Amino acid sequence: MKNPVSPAALRESFAFSIPLQIRFSDIDGYLHVNNGVYFNYFEHARAVFLHEVCAWDVLSFGVVVGRVEIDYLRPIHLEDQVEALVKCSRLGNSSFDLEQVLVGKDKQGREHIYAKCLSVLVAVDMKTMKPTAIPEEYRLKLAAG
Repeated sequence: MKNPVSPAALRESFAFSIPLQIRFSDIDGYLHVNNGVYFNYFEHARAVFLHEVCAWDVLSFGVVVGRVEIDYLRPIHLEDQVEALVKCSRLGNSSFDLEQVLVGKDKQGREHIYAKCLSVLVAVDMKTMKPTAIPEEYRLKLAAG
């Protein structure tokens, strides 16, 4: 993933974003969001992206996670205002990559990049759970989103 100079520059390269609610239960003994919770944030953002941008019906045409890489750049605290950015950065035959970033403002209003994620998703036939070609209707929306 590219590393833009600022969160504002990074936001310009993503058409999709969703605000995240930091819950008290997300906070661990170090008083920041537990590293495992980041997976939930990225999963939620991916699901909303697929639903809203691609109108992907996961109950009739499956998509599973093949790989997830996360770079933790800065701790998220309870009072931070965070949003998740999502875009498709690669389209294969049956798999595609979603690039995701958590950006936002801390309690003092300073902007930060909190974490980056690369997810490899695989389109699967729901009857066999075997990889299958990404349907053209989804491929077009992924390329545009």
